[in-house]
Amino acid sequence: MRSVRAFILLFLLVSCGANVPPPPRNLDDACEIKAERPKWYKAMNQVEAKWGVPVPVQMATIYQESKFKGDARTPLAFKLGVIPMGRDSSAYGYSQAIDSTWDWYRSETGRKSARRDRFGDAVDFMGWYMDQSEQKLSIPKTDARNHYLAYHDGHNGYARGSYKRKAWLMNVSSDVEARAVMYSQQLASCS
Repeated sequence: MRSVRAFILLFLLVSCGANVPPPPRNLDDACEIKAERPKWYKAMNQVEAKWGVPVPVQMATIYQESKFKGDARTPLAFKLGVIPMGRDSSAYGYSQAIDSTWDWYRSETGRKSARRDRFGDAVDFMGWYMDQSEQKLSIPKTDARNHYLAYHDGHNGYARGSYKRKAWLMNVSSDVEARAVMYSQQLASCS
């Protein structure tokens, strides 16, 4: 009897944690992502209607942040190359939002039960954050490059121009912009 209870408890724990779908098969084709994950595409359209952030900008940012992996985390840091010291940041989920920014979003929007590993919640967060970026930093919602810089370095970092000292980040933001253009062209052809 005791082993049956232990098995049931183990089964429930395992089944609760396996709820994040794998990323779409072809991340370089927006039409395939749309066809493979129609609920995700619907969620992104809702974010565009609610917050004004175009679907291609959302998609390019998610691609860069998590490659569409709902349980993405920053890599573990190691001391002496072998002793695990924790993660570089608390970034988690599709949007790679850190704990403090996610808590700010949930408090401001009243979405207390929002989760970073639920696609609809993650894209709503991104739409909200980019709306904040437009209000505070005057970044147009269509500007994937500058939204990514503000997303990565935070509003204060962006306002200080901290990204200007990071050549690698400038290159990444250009990649995000190019991917947003590519996704936009693809979505225009498959709609």
